[in-house]
Amino acid sequence: MYKIIASDLDGTLLTPEHVIAPYSRGVLQQLHQRGEHFVFATGRHHVDVARIRETVGIPAYMITSNGARVHDADDNLVFAADVDPEVVHQLLAICKDDENIIIHFYHDEQWMVSRLNEELKKFHKDSGFSYKILDLDAPPTDKIVKIFLTYDDHEYLVEFEKKFNATFGDNASIAFSTPWCLEVMGKGVSKGAALQAVAELKGYTLADCIAFGDGMNDKEMLEMAGKGLIMGTAHDRLKNALPALEIIGDNKEESVARYLETHLFDITDR
Repeated sequence: MYKIIASDLDGTLLTPEHVIAPYSRGVLQQLHQRGEHFVFATGRHHVDVARIRETVGIPAYMITSNGARVHDADDNLVFAADVDPEVVHQLLAICKDDENIIIHFYHDEQWMVSRLNEELKKFHKDSGFSYKILDLDAPPTDKIVKIFLTYDDHEYLVEFEKKFNATFGDNASIAFSTPWCLEVMGKGVSKGAALQAVAELKGYTLADCIAFGDGMNDKEMLEMAGKGLIMGTAHDRLKNALPALEIIGDNKEESVARYLETHLFDITDR
């Protein structure tokens, strides 16, 4: 039986309204009571995720910023990897003057954006985590946890992905979390590598892990875990990259919690 359960948040564990619904919350709480280990594994900032974790009421590990930060159940930082300052400079040289995209920095404890966008607030109903304005003429270059670009045209962002891969080489990790969000992290950063570190800290291996996700930033985690499951609403790029993995329902149906209840654990009375 799997000992560690890791799940992405947006598009996976959270509802389309970006909250954890009561049924899913109840399943996670009962898992904790049984002694199972749950891990939030997300591209979100750790401050954001810590507040979501409070609403669930379980002392879970947090893999955040796609693996650039790992905190234990007591909020101790156990792993950190920042974006190379040279990558920050190179990235801004490529996209600073593009008026279509919004540039986001996770800088230490802050979220900074190049311009305001009210749509972003809907992602943070449970946590209240919000952003500050990023000065592109005097940006921070140290303690950059993650940089990401958002725009509602996937193919437009794919062109930036190509430029970043050609420019940064293996000095950065690049992945789409959604078709409209392209993310850049430090060298070697991934949710998969972070999950391996969490498993080892708890005395287990990746074979003891089951993981759920829907984005290309989940790819390494899903393929490295003992069992990886893809959400039905995942982008085709992820499904095509991992064709052997099982596809389950969507987040509207709370499919992560329902899968755990139905297939792995006899949690509730039925």
